[in-house]
Amino acid sequence: MNNPVKFVRKRKLIFCVIILAVVAVFSTVACNSSSSSNGGNKNNNGNNSTAIPEPPDYMSSKAPPAPQPFSNDITASELVAGIKVGWNLGNTLDASGGETSWGNPVTKEANFKALKDAGFNAVRIPVSWSKEVNSNYVIRTGWMDRVTEIVNYAVDNDMYIVLNTHHDEGIFKFSNTQEAKSLEAFKIIWMQIAANFKNYDEKLIFEGLNEPRTRDSAAEWSGGTLSEHIILNKYYQLFVDTVRASGGNNDKRMLMVNTYAASAEQVAINALAIPKDTAEKKIIVSIHAYAPYNFALNQGGGAVNTWSKNIASDTSGVSTPLDRAYDKFVSKGFPVIMGEFGAVDRNNEDARAEWAEYYVSYAKSKEIPCFWWDNGLYNRSGGEQFAILDRNDNTFPFPKIIAALMKGSE
Repeated sequence: MNNPVKFVRKRKLIFCVIILAVVAVFSTVACNSSSSSNGGNKNNNGNNSTAIPEPPDYMSSKAPPAPQPFSNDITASELVAGIKVGWNLGNTLDASGGETSWGNPVTKEANFKALKDAGFNAVRIPVSWSKEVNSNYVIRTGWMDRVTEIVNYAVDNDMYIVLNTHHDEGIFKFSNTQEAKSLEAFKIIWMQIAANFKNYDEKLIFEGLNEPRTRDSAAEWSGGTLSEHIILNKYYQLFVDTVRASGGNNDKRMLMVNTYAASAEQVAINALAIPKDTAEKKIIVSIHAYAPYNFALNQGGGAVNTWSKNIASDTSGVSTPLDRAYDKFVSKGFPVIMGEFGAVDRNNEDARAEWAEYYVSYAKSKEIPCFWWDNGLYNRSGGEQFAILDRNDNTFPFPKIIAALMKGSE
């Protein structure tokens, strides 16, 4: 017969062991849950886990709280066909030191109303996000609120809108050694943008990048390298997958991808792989072409202030990049937007007007709407003088150019 005292002690020992085991299990579950809520990565540097951290949920009170009516069946080509001519809010939300740090006034709805009244029905809103994030790439809520407010200015004027990441090459890189960390940053930032703007209607287009490239590299403006092309295409697949998973209207939103550096060079155009998409016919391609270069952009030797539609070498500078984009993408069912174009002021309004009408008209014949790059520089010393809207009083200092843009888009 067993000693009853020893039996009781034995039962207590077994009970204590069971209790300790249960506590250990719950502690492990709690730790795993806490790790998941932080993306499974204590310092978000990618060294402790392959999981990408989940940014905190934030939706601006200025954004629609529920999905707006959305034309589900509209294709990217059909939507792009509705864009007449667009305008860029340049050197503003993309400025390194804040909205007014590059000399432009605070953006107001009156700016968009003036544009709409002049005939523009689309705006591109370049935004630099990396200057407004913390070390975990969480966007400052006040910045998200301000971007949302400006998007709403365009919404209230019934305009098409392109919203992008701009001048963020400091964290979105294209080298093999920086690929993983850069893609992580890209996903975290786009998770937040997509979540905030998920309820807008189909007139809001997301543009994944701007002029994606390796700054100061040998091939920066000549089309990039094979390894950079491979990485860039990974960005775009991640962009599409991230937006599609974010809810609201984003499962069917139009998404725009650029060639390397948004270049119209044939090597860059050929290298762009259209990402796979769960939505059908919702991808748009974008290029930029300040062409011909010596007339439109060059600020150094070789710059010219004349252009004529009657000179073949002048017109070919315009038609060549547009033909490339049409042949590679538009003719195969992928619409193209000329996200940036323009010609600097050289006290040559008549020549710029003739060029603008030809450029937009030829682009229209290729089904490519154009967005003028306006950096706000007008009647100032230095810099690339691209402004066609005086944002201080909402007047247009070059009326012949405005008239030419509208006539070319008819």
